[in-house]
Amino acid sequence: MLQCIFLLSDSGEVMLEKQLTGHRVDRSICAWFWDQALSQGDSFKQQQVIASPTHYLFQVVREGITFMACTQVEMPPLMAIEFLCRVADVLSDYLEGLNEDLIKDNFVIVYELLDEMIDNGFPLTTERNILREMIAPPNIVNKVLSVVTGNTSNVNETLPGATASCVPWRTTDIKYANNEVYVDLAEEMDAIINRDGALVKCEIYGEVQVNSHITGVPDLMLSFTNPSMLDDVRFHPCVRFRPWESHQILSFVPPDGQFKLMSYRFVASTRLVLYHF
Repeated sequence: MLQCIFLLSDSGEVMLEKQLTGHRVDRSICAWFWDQALSQGDSFKQQQVIASPTHYLFQVVREGITFMACTQVEMPPLMAIEFLCRVADVLSDYLEGLNEDLIKDNFVIVYELLDEMIDNGFPLTTERNILREMIAPPNIVNKVLSVVTGNTSNVNETLPGATASCVPWRTTDIKYANNEVYVDLAEEMDAIINRDGALVKCEIYGEVQVNSHITGVPDLMLSFTNPSMLDDVRFHPCVRFRPWESHQILSFVPPDGQFKLMSYRFVASTRLVLYHF
């Protein structure tokens, strides 16, 4: 259970504070955190789980913004780190970028998003499609209406229908004139080559990026030529695990728009030929 979330700028300023439970976390924890970051340098920022004298801290750094969560109770650290990554992704999607000025200019929407994404310290709604139906993204029209009507809230009064659905990442009323889905494989290779040009070690990190524009609630399948080569696979929640476990086939109902379907790692053979240009 998370007790508080802080957003820190690259200068250590507390831009946003969200208390999540009845136990209030004092801001002095941010001063301790930043003193440690200055004294230890980059090695400290690479630690995602930190034990302070009073709290366990979790941090994720995106575009110079530090997303920090605090707790005093035992909890799965990966849950806290994954939630902070989801918060960073949602804010980047809503604000069309992520920097100090955007967060300060839209702090009302940031607070509204956090209210819907976490409840009493436990992650609740983290899917972007549902959040977009619940909270309108910032734009000029919404800002003009808030000035004219005096209503600064962007929260929809009705609960999205997909909230209680078995596929909460997708609504049922999506319609397109042309049904299209694009699949991209993005890979990075880390290799070590000795002085003779021979390959010593090679690892490939890849992601399957999907851009889906399909009417209704489609059920898609994706297969690989040699899936046994893939290690450390991570899936989007839309992927059904049983078909992958039994037949190495990706079966899923895709979210609408762009999303990361899966990521993987591949350890290449040292006999792999590298070409020099």
